[in-house]
Amino acid sequence: MTLEETPGQEPMPETSDSSSAGSATGCSRTQSAGKALQELLVSSQRRGCLTAGVYESAKLMNVDPDTVAFCVLAADEEDEGDIALQIHFTLIQAFCCENDIDIVRVNNIPKLASIVGASEEAGEPRDLHCILITNPNDDAWKDPALEKLNLFCEESRNINDWVPNITLPE
Repeated sequence: MTLEETPGQEPMPETSDSSSAGSATGCSRTQSAGKALQELLVSSQRRGCLTAGVYESAKLMNVDPDTVAFCVLAADEEDEGDIALQIHFTLIQAFCCENDIDIVRVNNIPKLASIVGASEEAGEPRDLHCILITNPNDDAWKDPALEKLNLFCEESRNINDWVPNITLPE
């Protein structure tokens, strides 16, 4: 099975019918993961452990993959047709899977930009299509939000959802 054939890569449509216990549990699980991701992004940025940008992320993963603790891939609907970006995503996903790095997808770049900032110090727009959370120290960084997300990713893999989609809270 190739990475492209992996089930669960497409976002699940939102439905208003949450009468079944399974969908209610899945919804609260995803909401909890979204909140944890928001907390992780904020704390990582404060600690200086956040790398944004497809090129910058690929460079970091090539130079020092052991420092990468978590990966976020972000794309809006208009990005879905960008073949070059999708190829980068496939390569990043493969690298993360080979190196046991948990990875999630987010479909709301403007919300992501409001959390981590839309521009760099020089005023250039920031590439938020790939964000890496790093752990530069040898002693493991214990962030409760990171632990929640690691558990969420592990549970998702158990149901064959290798790159789960997370909805960020409003």
